Amino acid sequence: MMPRLILLPMIAISAVLLAQLPSLSQMGLSALPLAILLGMVVGHISCEGVAEFNHKVTLFCQKYCLRFGIILFGLNLSFQQIANVGFETLLLNVIVICTVIAAGLWLGIKVLKLPADTAILISAGSAICGAAAVLATDSAIKARQQQVTIAVATVVLFGTLAMFSYPVIFPHSLMSEQAFGIYIGSTVHEVAQAVAAGQSISPEALDNAVVTKLIRVMLLAPFILILSTYMTRKSEPEMQVNTFAIMPWFILGFILMAGVNSIFEVPENILQGTSYFSQFLLALAMAALGIQTRLALLKEAGIKPIIMALCLFVLLLAGGLFLNLLIV
Repeated sequence: MMPRLILLPMIAISAVLLAQLPSLSQMGLSALPLAILLGMVVGHISCEGVAEFNHKVTLFCQKYCLRFGIILFGLNLSFQQIANVGFETLLLNVIVICTVIAAGLWLGIKVLKLPADTAILISAGSAICGAAAVLATDSAIKARQQQVTIAVATVVLFGTLAMFSYPVIFPHSLMSEQAFGIYIGSTVHEVAQAVAAGQSISPEALDNAVVTKLIRVMLLAPFILILSTYMTRKSEPEMQVNTFAIMPWFILGFILMAGVNSIFEVPENILQGTSYFSQFLLALAMAALGIQTRLALLKEAGIKPIIMALCLFVLLLAGGLFLNLLIV
């Protein structure tokens, strides 16, 4: 079998190229879920033991490529874009994220009796930005591979279902195209799904959907910081928490890149290049996750994670619509 140092970049590049196909991009299938699926296929074809070097390459991609990809992704957002959509949109995103995470933890842990790590990962992926949020959250809680895999599978499934729901909802929403774009961005799981759903409505809806979604992605930073602080205090209750030590620097790097894009006139070709490279790095992380995923792990998890993700999917669509009508 080909060494993963070559194999994983090939999977990531294939996913990025496939995501450019009109038929797939219109469905909101970005490079990230495609890389997971391709990685799963390759992982099931190659069932022999994994050499130590291949294992190290896989962990490097899943950990460090994800972080560098998120940092570069910050160049997609500027503070001027946030100002253009208004303070109400920022407030809306904060309320959506807090509500979904709180509901997810209550439902997952108290009602469905899922492991706390599984509930946290599914909640974060649903509330913030899909698979990337799951892996970023895992950097704070250090969950088992099976729990990460389950969470990614559920948010990819229901994120895709959510995206196809928006064109059906729009005629009955009593919202303008611009306002509906904000609704899309504040409730859809992945950035690519925000693009696909916004395009299905109008260019105005697309613009607002993407900016609102990017603001939601930016809120991953305070979430990871709060979660890291909580997990540290939980494991070491007597220890004085060193915020500097647990600071998720890759998330702050994302905000720094947004600041650079806000202050300086970054040339369009550089923005385009870093966007593709960021997508490639994130796809590498997803390929590394996919190649370790076995369907047996998903079957073993049972129906409860799917029930939880389904409930959060309904909460995002119905509760998000109510909040948008109330606030926006």
